[in-house]
Amino acid sequence: MVDVGRSMQEPTLLILTALADRPRHGYGLAQEILAISQGRVRLRTGTLYGSLERLQGEGLIEVFSEEVVQGRLRRTYTLTRTGRDTLAAEVRRITVHAREATRRLKQATIAPAGGPA
Repeated sequence: MVDVGRSMQEPTLLILTALADRPRHGYGLAQEILAISQGRVRLRTGTLYGSLERLQGEGLIEVFSEEVVQGRLRRTYTLTRTGRDTLAAEVRRITVHAREATRRLKQATIAPAGGPA
């Protein structure tokens, strides 16, 4: 399980988010991550599959199904209960920080360039 005391790496967050609504296979995950990140994050095949293997080892995702497509094994992944709980905890952590940053930005006074804030 991911240590919820520290922030989750962005690829992990994006993979878990992409699996939050339904199971997906590798190519589908890559496309969903590209959409979620608005084109900013394009996971290379090696990075994606290495991450999927690591997340499986951590018990955050599992193989939902396997099928042979054009002579190649296609695995579809899904979140485990632990993965769903870990993602929810990360969302809460991010939300708390975002609210505080927003609050401080709204109350901040603008200091002259080079001067104290």
